[in-house]
Amino acid sequence: MTLSAGIDVGTGAVKVAVFKVGDEEQCLSLRSDRIRRRETATVVKETWDLALKAAGVAQDDLDYIATTGEGESIPWATGHFYGMTTHGRGALYLDPDARAVLDIGSLHARAIRIDERAKVMQYRMTSQCASGTGQFLENIARYLGVTVADVGQLSLSSQEPEMVSSICAVLAETDVINMVSRGIKTEDILKGIHQSMALRFAKLLRAVGADGVVVLTGGMSGDVGMLACLQDALAKKAKRLQVEVRQPENGIHAGAMGAALWGAYRHEVLKRRKLANEQRVGA
Repeated sequence: MTLSAGIDVGTGAVKVAVFKVGDEEQCLSLRSDRIRRRETATVVKETWDLALKAAGVAQDDLDYIATTGEGESIPWATGHFYGMTTHGRGALYLDPDARAVLDIGSLHARAIRIDERAKVMQYRMTSQCASGTGQFLENIARYLGVTVADVGQLSLSSQEPEMVSSICAVLAETDVINMVSRGIKTEDILKGIHQSMALRFAKLLRAVGADGVVVLTGGMSGDVGMLACLQDALAKKAKRLQVEVRQPENGIHAGAMGAALWGAYRHEVLKRRKLANEQRVGA
């Protein structure tokens, strides 16, 4: 039995997952916290301590502590994994049918095609300048005076969405300001943004050759308005893709989950190698 933990440090939030891995993979705790304007290191430590407390384990009990995202410099970590690798593994844990991942984070979105073992086969990502990011949508929600939690439902209520044409976040925000001055409804602006994002995400999925079940991960993975627009975009604009998009409950934690699970795997591999070396020396 292996006790492992994963720490995913993103631009907008810190996520931690603690696992017990043996014959089965058991998630002991999940924690996440927004960074906002605080020191990232402070948020990491607070989220880490709360996750360990919820799991009922001490840091010294853990066999492997894996980081991902921007967490490579965390001093108490054992090792680091690339984000596409951890999101792929986390998505497979959340949905064993997953064969592709759409990770929508604060600064970028990426499509990742994986096999049945979570091996990354291909990936594509947006540029940091693109308006198809979580941070952009959060900025727009703040400007419109709505909470991020309400964005999805408002988008679903739209009857006349107004598309955002610009791929540049700065210019897209100017588009939104102009829409407000023209009296466009908040829900129509939000759905228009979702539609614009969804078209780009559909292109990413097509670029990696996504096939089968696509799992949403990252900070925007729970946005129901985005899910609806993505499903519509895939049906209308990407007819060659035979995909089913799924929205797991803990998609935001996929990176941390994947880091913990890959960490447990690496620990077992290293342990077996050490044992084999000791046996050779003893012989």
